[in-house]
Amino acid sequence: MDFKMNEYTHALVGKITTGLQGFGKDVDPKDVRRQHDCFVRLLKELNIEVIELNLEGTITENIFLDDVAVICHGIALLLKPRNEAEARNFKILKEVLKKDLRQSIVEQDESDAVICGSDVLFTGREFFVGICKTTNEAGASLLAETFPEFPCTPIKMSKGAEHLKKYITVAGDDVLCVGASQEAKELLKRMEREANFSYQTLSVPEDEAANCLYVNGTLVHRAIEEIPEAFKVFCEKIDFARRSICLSELAKLKADLSSCSLLRIKNSGYHNPRILADKSTSLTVVP
Repeated sequence: MDFKMNEYTHALVGKITTGLQGFGKDVDPKDVRRQHDCFVRLLKELNIEVIELNLEGTITENIFLDDVAVICHGIALLLKPRNEAEARNFKILKEVLKKDLRQSIVEQDESDAVICGSDVLFTGREFFVGICKTTNEAGASLLAETFPEFPCTPIKMSKGAEHLKKYITVAGDDVLCVGASQEAKELLKRMEREANFSYQTLSVPEDEAANCLYVNGTLVHRAIEEIPEAFKVFCEKIDFARRSICLSELAKLKADLSSCSLLRIKNSGYHNPRILADKSTSLTVVP
């Protein structure tokens, strides 16, 4: 299959306007807007067309776009809204994905499936889905049914663990960036045991450094003042283009690099043979 998952053409982001609420007393709205603007500018510099959306709700509902959809091979799986503001934003997002980006839309039905985009890791070859409080086995099955051309492995996460992509992300072609915490190490072991393909691993001493973006041949990671030890690792181990960015204020809102945009992968010419009439997909959760 001629397909490179790191080749992106478009990014959807929310507009961080002055009227947004929900920053919290320890968060500086001006710094949030400044860091978000830098993030958007960086995406543009990496040859990505950025579409800024006027969304409703609080600051978090305008930032966490990666949580609300999974896009691959010309199909956008839109996840179930959790509140009224998300439901209204859902309509805006659906319109842009369908009309502007020409994606086929799959909407999550009223089943018991629960899934969050930050629990979904796509390596370019297969999906791993973190099973936790925000994503269940039925959600992983829905993902597998939507994208049947890719293996999909549910990975059980520890009680109280954060999203999967807080611990492990893609940092290059067949390269996984992994944090140093026990949770990250255990997740990696489970993934390696069940993976359908082999990956190199890049271990970083700070868990917050594990969340990075590999976009159009460039690795985007946090700035040296935020991850001093991991920054050294990136400098020593990465032999292709890198860009660093400050995310400290956005991180106070639980945002990270992967959650701040919804990226559209370049079409490969492949047509997804998705047939939802067949509900026979069976997945075994890796304990």
